Amino acid sequence: MNKIYASAAEALDGLLKDGMFIAAGGFGLCGIPELLLNAIRDAGTKDLTFASNNAGVDDFGIGILLQTKQVKKMMSSYVGENAEFMRQYLSGELELEFNPQGTLAERMRAGGAGIPGFYTKTGVGTVIAEGKEHKDFDGETYILERGIVADLSIIKAWKADETGNLIFRKTARNFNVPAGKCGRVCVAEVEEIVPVGSLDPDLIHMPGIYVHRIIQGEHEKRIEQRTIREA
Repeated sequence: MNKIYASAAEALDGLLKDGMFIAAGGFGLCGIPELLLNAIRDAGTKDLTFASNNAGVDDFGIGILLQTKQVKKMMSSYVGENAEFMRQYLSGELELEFNPQGTLAERMRAGGAGIPGFYTKTGVGTVIAEGKEHKDFDGETYILERGIVADLSIIKAWKADETGNLIFRKTARNFNVPAGKCGRVCVAEVEEIVPVGSLDPDLIHMPGIYVHRIIQGEHEKRIEQRTIREA
C-alpha cells in the first residue's frame, strides 16, 4: 500500500467534509502541520471542530482557519497570542472547550488506545468539572473525562519511512503523537522520507500502523533537491 502523496491537497482528497472533527499536532509554534492546514483552508471546508493544544497565532497554524472563519469550535489548553481567537470567542462566533493541558493529551492518548473515558483529579472544584460525572476513589474526588476520537488527524514529523513509521524532534513530539493516534485517519507531513529499514526501530516514536498518508514538505524537498545538485 503506497502511503506517500505528492501534495497536501492530494493527501487530503476524499477526507474533508464540512462539520468534521480534526485533531491537530503542534506545541506553541513547533511541530505544526502547516501545509495540511493551508490545504484545508484552500479547500474551504467549514464548521470544523479542532482538538489542538493551541490555535497558533493570527497568521500561522490553525490561526489561518480562524481568519477565514472555517472553525466552529476549539478544544484547547492554551489560547493566548491569538487576537482573532480572542475576538471570535468574546463575540460568540467561536465555541471554546478549555482542557487542562495534561487532560487534553490524555484524552487524545486514551482515544487512540480505545479507552472511552478515564477519571482524573485535575479540574475538580473548578469550571472544568461543571456538568461532568464525579466519583470518589479512596476518599478523593475525581471527574470523568472522555477519550477523543477524531475524524481526521493531521500531524508534523521529522522523518518517516515509506510505511509511515515516524520520528519527531524535541518539542514537536509532545502533542503530535497523541493527536496522530486518536484520528480514524492520520495524515502526516514530514521533513524527510527514507527507505524502509533506514530508521532504528528503537527510535521510532509512532508506528506506521497509525499513519495512513504521508507528504513531504515542499521546503524540505527544495533543500533535498539543492543538496543533490550541489553534491
